Amino acid sequence: MRRIPPSYALASLLVLALVVWLAVGDFQRFQSTPPDSAAEERDALPRVEISIQQSTPYIPQQVLQGQLTADRETVLRANVAGYVAEKPIEQGESVRQGDTLLVLDNDALPQRLQQARDELALAEAEYAGAQNLRRRELISQPELLRLQSALSASAAQVAQLEKQLQDTRPTAPFDGTLDRIQVELGDLLQPGEEWARLIDDRRLTGTAWASQQQVGELSVGLPVTARLLNGDSLTGEVSYISSRAEEATRTFYIEVSLDNPERQRLAGSSAEFTITQSPRQVHSLSPALFSLDEQGQLAIKHLDEENRVVQTAVELISADTQRAYVTGLPDPVTLITLGAGLVSPGEAVTPVPAQEGGHAPVN
Repeated sequence: MRRIPPSYALASLLVLALVVWLAVGDFQRFQSTPPDSAAEERDALPRVEISIQQSTPYIPQQVLQGQLTADRETVLRANVAGYVAEKPIEQGESVRQGDTLLVLDNDALPQRLQQARDELALAEAEYAGAQNLRRRELISQPELLRLQSALSASAAQVAQLEKQLQDTRPTAPFDGTLDRIQVELGDLLQPGEEWARLIDDRRLTGTAWASQQQVGELSVGLPVTARLLNGDSLTGEVSYISSRAEEATRTFYIEVSLDNPERQRLAGSSAEFTITQSPRQVHSLSPALFSLDEQGQLAIKHLDEENRVVQTAVELISADTQRAYVTGLPDPVTLITLGAGLVSPGEAVTPVPAQEGGHAPVN
């Protein structure tokens, strides 16, 4: 029998001892150090970049295009025929309510009125005497009624002549400016003919049209700033909102009342009306964070307290290319600023705070 050399035997024993030592050492380490399953689970969750945001006050505004008119404006027309005898007020002058604006030839109306008043006094006396005679049954009832009718006719004649005399001296129905006098001395005016305009522009009325989307946020009393074409501005408030949209345009008629203390000549001009609405608490965020929920509404993805994804429908208040202002989110809210498109509502994630000057890595 061939004997194994001592050197080979020694080498074999050393290899066997090394294998046994490694096996026993790994087993003991496995028994004494359990694996970190929570860390492995965290490493397996998708990572998203987040930003915690508080709501801020926001004052929405609506901008409408429209035009300005005087608060009160009327066309002055002749009520009686006559020649222009006097023009006591010059064109462009300010007048007070009750001031005489024009004098027409009265065609002897004062004399005719005095005669009618005398006839009325006679009719009153005759009727009073007839009443005494009727009580004593000295005249018939039809005769008394005839005298009563004559009295009424005389009274009507006096009232008619008084109105005609008054119409020959038309007065201002309200304070304002006499504008665009269209007659000269000696001109013959006919009933119904326009001869001037009276404008009260101490206050102005702005008119505009609001869309169906805009009108829901408007109400009477909201403050308004009117920007004029020359760069100036006037302040006022919304005074009227129509209850029904126009069928052709589906827009609502809006009126605003504006102060014009300097009485600038603005009636008939165009203006841009900025209507300031009541302040609201909103979240300001990038429009890139919007998504659509199952109902097709605008929504934002954020995290709950357990770091699970929540998708909440929001109301868009205002937006431009840089920022969007929304309501409907919790306050404060943990927004998913990066990786929202890779996670679904209800999914647990690993949040990573947004790094200033860059983004956190996302699996």
